[in-house]
Amino acid sequence: MTESRLKHIRAVFDGPGISVDASDDGPDWFGADGPSNGAEALTPAAVLVPIVDRGDRPTVLFTRRTDHLKSHSGQISFPGGRMEERDATPEATALRETCEEIGLSEGDVELLGRLNVRETGTGYRVVPVVGMLAPPLSLVPDENEVAEIFEVPLDFLIDPANRRFETRVRGNVERQFYAIPYEEYFIWGLTARILVNLGDVLAKR
Repeated sequence: MTESRLKHIRAVFDGPGISVDASDDGPDWFGADGPSNGAEALTPAAVLVPIVDRGDRPTVLFTRRTDHLKSHSGQISFPGGRMEERDATPEATALRETCEEIGLSEGDVELLGRLNVRETGTGYRVVPVVGMLAPPLSLVPDENEVAEIFEVPLDFLIDPANRRFETRVRGNVERQFYAIPYEEYFIWGLTARILVNLGDVLAKR
C-alpha cells in the first residue's frame, strides 16, 4: 500500500469511536422491517473490519464460520459478536471478539473509525469498526467458531462492478441482498452491506 493510499484511508475516518454516519439505513435484508421498529429490542453487537497493509495491494481479512454452528454456519463474516457488560464501547467488543475468534491482540489493530450502524433480520444492532493491521500477523483461529481465515483484495471488494443483488424467499417474503462473490467465496448479507458502505466512504472522501 502506498503511503498516499494509507493516508487516504486514515483520512476518511474521524477517529476511533466516531461514526461517519451514525444513522442506520435499514436491516441487512432489503425490503424487510427487521425484528422491531425500536432499537431497544435489538441486541448490541460490533464487528471489526480489518484492512491489512499488503504493500500496494491492501486486503480485507475475513473468517468463514464453522459448519456446525447454530446460526450463520459456514457464512463469510468479520470477526465480532454481541456486546458484553464488560465492554465499554463497540470498539472494545470488536477487539475482544477478534482476539477470541482469531487470536489477534488489541495492540495489533490501529483503530480508524466506524461505519454505519446496521440492523439485522436476526435481531442485532451492529457497529462496524474499521481497523488497520500491519503484517506479519500471528493468527490462531478458534476451532469451534472459525473454519478458515482468508483475505480478499480491497480494490476488488469496493469496486461497484463486483457487487450484485440476489433474491431469496424468507418467511414467504421475497427479499434482496448484496452479494460479492470472490473465487470460491460468496460474501453476502450484512458482511456485503458493510463492504458497500466502506467502498462508498472511501470513494467519496
